Amino acid sequence: MWKQKSIQLRARSRGFHLVTDEIEQQLVEISSYSVGILHLFIQHTSASLTINENADPTVRADMEKHFNHFVPERAPYYQHTYEGDDDMPAHIKASTLGTSVSIPIQNGRLALGTWQGIYLGEHRDHGGNRRIIATIQGE
Repeated sequence: MWKQKSIQLRARSRGFHLVTDEIEQQLVEISSYSVGILHLFIQHTSASLTINENADPTVRADMEKHFNHFVPERAPYYQHTYEGDDDMPAHIKASTLGTSVSIPIQNGRLALGTWQGIYLGEHRDHGGNRRIIATIQGE
């Protein structure tokens, strides 16, 4: 059985945010699948999805610090600058981290590891609400 729906994540400040609960609350139908896969695709070029540590918030803070160092604002070689200093770095971060994640479904639940959670990488200072296409396949 296939199911697809659009979900929306509320606007957040720049940084890495644990969004597992917000996604699960909008995808209650996962509970009806004994086995399957959830594919999440973010429809934005300046935000990303990834899976990482769900317990210690310093991991998310360190991720933000690392990516800001790794992909700085106002690099002298950027040509795409008319949407603000945070825009081109946001595109690079989104491409580096990716626009999608796939997570197994097992016995009506996401089969994430004990210390894993879904992160929204919000790479703009004011990115707004983020739209995700969720596709579930399974039985």
